[in-house]
Amino acid sequence: MLSITYFFTASLTTSPRSTYICPTSNFNGLSIPFIQVLGVFLDFLILKTLPAVLEAQEHTAGAKSTTSPVHLAFIILGSLAHPIDSLLSAASIQHDAWLQQASASKTLGEAVNEYRRRYKRYPPPGFDSWYRYAAEKSSVVIDDFDNLMEDLQLFWAVKPDEIRKRTREAISDPWNEVADIKIRSGKAEIGPDVKPTHRWMLDGVIAMMKNYIDNLPDMDLGFNINDEPRIAIPHNDLQLLHKDSDPIEPSEATPLNKFSKDRAVGWNHSDPSSPYRPFVDYSFQPTFHSHGSISCPPSSPARRSHLWDTLPLCTSCFAPHSTRLFLSNWTLSASPCHQPDLAHLHGFYLSPAAFKLSKTLYPIFSQSKAAGYADIRYPSPWNYMDKAVYRPTDTFHDLSFAEKESTLFWRGATSEGLSRFGEWKGMARQRLVHLAKNASSSAKFPILLPSFPKVSANARYQPSYTTHHIPASLLPELGLNISDISLVNKIDRCWDADCPTQLQEFGVSPPSDFQAHWKYKYLIDLDGAGFSGRFIPFLQSRSLPFKVAGVFREWWDGRVTAWKHFVPIDIRLHGLWSTLAYFHGVNAVTMKRGRSITEMKARTEEGGRIAEEGREWVGKVMRKEDMEIYFYRLLLEWGRLTDDARDDLGFGG
Repeated sequence: MLSITYFFTASLTTSPRSTYICPTSNFNGLSIPFIQVLGVFLDFLILKTLPAVLEAQEHTAGAKSTTSPVHLAFIILGSLAHPIDSLLSAASIQHDAWLQQASASKTLGEAVNEYRRRYKRYPPPGFDSWYRYAAEKSSVVIDDFDNLMEDLQLFWAVKPDEIRKRTREAISDPWNEVADIKIRSGKAEIGPDVKPTHRWMLDGVIAMMKNYIDNLPDMDLGFNINDEPRIAIPHNDLQLLHKDSDPIEPSEATPLNKFSKDRAVGWNHSDPSSPYRPFVDYSFQPTFHSHGSISCPPSSPARRSHLWDTLPLCTSCFAPHSTRLFLSNWTLSASPCHQPDLAHLHGFYLSPAAFKLSKTLYPIFSQSKAAGYADIRYPSPWNYMDKAVYRPTDTFHDLSFAEKESTLFWRGATSEGLSRFGEWKGMARQRLVHLAKNASSSAKFPILLPSFPKVSANARYQPSYTTHHIPASLLPELGLNISDISLVNKIDRCWDADCPTQLQEFGVSPPSDFQAHWKYKYLIDLDGAGFSGRFIPFLQSRSLPFKVAGVFREWWDGRVTAWKHFVPIDIRLHGLWSTLAYFHGVNAVTMKRGRSITEMKARTEEGGRIAEEGREWVGKVMRKEDMEIYFYRLLLEWGRLTDDARDDLGFGG
């Protein structure tokens, strides 16, 4: 549906241009009568078609949208309601459907049968112990561990002894920046070469497994101590790995519900004779076309297109995952394959500060990864060890959403990547600060606002919504000068003139107490060099998180639903002001030449509901107990994958 999506989007735009680091767009609304007539018809149809559409979209991973024509027409042309109204309704349906399939099993036997149906294999040995642990911890999620299984799938194409060999190679040299943990006879030991600055990370890993380590087989694990992911597999190699990793139909014989004896021998014998370096250092250089998109099909826009002119907003890049100005498909927004402009929109792709990569499938456990990378995600010790924690105090209360200060708040560092030759102008954090600090500039921002047809004063009509390009200087009159966004302390990760240039452009603010966030209604969250460790605390609060769909995805991806538990923002930031206008509202304003802007009331109720539902849901599926349950199951699966008898192992019930 990519071509149809682009057709509709292109019909709404005329030569959009951006500010020098903040893209904007120039949409024009379709005729009001046409929208109103079509909207009534589509309002009915969408209720009938949306559940099937969402089911089809659930596992979308490629560059093309699977949206049905009816849904597409609805979300692009809209109805009498604001598009976000429809996105909120769709998110509720999507969440309910996800929950139903994620927690269908109520007994061990049902969980085994569901596992075999989903993954075409028996569960790993020890699955019964894992199920009891999950049940004791009141886990909502029993069946849906698709992220975990997708991360491990390729390793079925690699023989167990080769996996063990590659593990030893990765951890053999401290230069590789892969730290190891050895599990032997129910005890875990951290390797000798861990940097003192990263020791806490490995301590957190061991703490996460302490309650069930007695049930784990002997094995060695290699953990990436950098923020950036490490494994990028070219498309052709990836296809071969997928082909060779297809599940083997289980035999009728009962599988062995125990790991092989003397597993430690297999790990110890795989030590390389000398330190080995399977990674290449690509730090401080562009990485999108050389690594970030190589998993995409050769025919995809990311592989075919190099965007040399970064000033225009690439509407075809965001159209497949968007509804007008708003991000509508969180899963698809992570794919680089239809987004060649990502090469210029994040520090990881522009100039990563620490990037040692292999194009061979090495077993590396990472806290997050970009789409297309083959690292194995695990729950981050940063959150498990409360490095950033939601803990209101008497000084910093967490009031109800309605009582909070109506401010969009962010504090952060220039941590995405290193800038020497102006790369900072494309980095998401710097673009956000630039966007917020240019309220007095000549820039214009697209904001979707209500419009009424010119009719008799006695007639009553619902508004349609048209994109207006609002001068930045008009934001205060609209009531949208409510952002408090700043870099803190100093400008980091820069060389030469890029340090003073950024300081002059942005300035810096003193650091603030993390608990001060709860004062504000709207909290915006962005990735840095890796995932953002703030998102879970933001969800736990009564504030409304605005999550920028950056580069990195974590273990919990899919458990929380965009527009149900948080507000998604496209990495281009072109829809930020329009999204804020929806929740905060805008004042009526008369512009030059007699143009007027109609008042749009604040959706305080909707914002408060998302904040509260996100808060409630994260307390059920992203607890520390949920991190333990995920990691436990991951390690059982990994134990089987690295066992020489893996094709005969499993729990049969």
